[in-house]
Amino acid sequence: MAEPKATQAVDPLTAMLMQNPPKDALEFRAMLDEFALAGNGTELPAIGGSIDDLKLFSAGGVDVTADIHKPKGAGPFPVLVYLHGGGWILGTPKTHRRLGFRFAEAGYVVVNLGYRLAPEFPFPAALDDCVRAVRWVVDNIAKYGGDPKRIAIGGDSAGGNLTAATAATLAGDARVKLKAALLIYAALDFANMKPEGGDLPNGANLVEMMVGSYLPKNREQLIRDWRVSPIHAAERLPPCHVMCGTADGLIADANAFAARLANAGIDHELAIYADMPHGFTQMAELFPAALDSIRRMVAFLDKRV
Repeated sequence: MAEPKATQAVDPLTAMLMQNPPKDALEFRAMLDEFALAGNGTELPAIGGSIDDLKLFSAGGVDVTADIHKPKGAGPFPVLVYLHGGGWILGTPKTHRRLGFRFAEAGYVVVNLGYRLAPEFPFPAALDDCVRAVRWVVDNIAKYGGDPKRIAIGGDSAGGNLTAATAATLAGDARVKLKAALLIYAALDFANMKPEGGDLPNGANLVEMMVGSYLPKNREQLIRDWRVSPIHAAERLPPCHVMCGTADGLIADANAFAARLANAGIDHELAIYADMPHGFTQMAELFPAALDSIRRMVAFLDKRV
């Protein structure tokens, strides 16, 4: 019998969820935020500075904030608006702090956005926040050393979904000219997000926790809406770097989206990483491909932003 691949065997996120499955979306949030925060507060790259919890605006009775990570040196610098992953129900700029610092280390002012989360704020709250945040960046980022004419957007998993949907929404906005998008193991087609295969030992289902929280109403209608499934708006996007690992259930989305971009004549790059699981870019201590993937994304941005 062939032995399992080491990269898959040591995936700590899957192991944690199987050993201690969450009962609902809020417990899921608490567990994964704790898991992610553990690897984001130490051994951070050296950058010029970070402004944390900056209020951008208020929406739905809460403040929408961002952490702004600045490179060393004098600007103006190109800008990356970063949208964290977490299935639309969890995650914060702090759970993706080290990744934001890596892009700042590479010379980008990073606006690490804390958009509103479901189930408290279902669709379209997160997307509305992301769109509004990009417009805020255009109007205000010069105060923080960023160049408002050189803006890219990026995100992982659910944040990749919001990245594509935000870019598509802003495609017709004359004030906003996004130069590029990073789609990091992004959920791009809700038609593929089926509960099958997401079961945990206690009967909970991770996919349903996410989808049911984000789309509590009119799900069958909304999964065909390009604001939810941005694969239906690929032709509206700027140049895209699409990346995923072959051990990730979202690999089909990555391949299908790249094909849509090709058919639409959109400048793009597809990067597939053998045996890498979901979330690997944040696990450089386990997966050497993580840093390789970041270097490749930076190279993509440097040529287009």
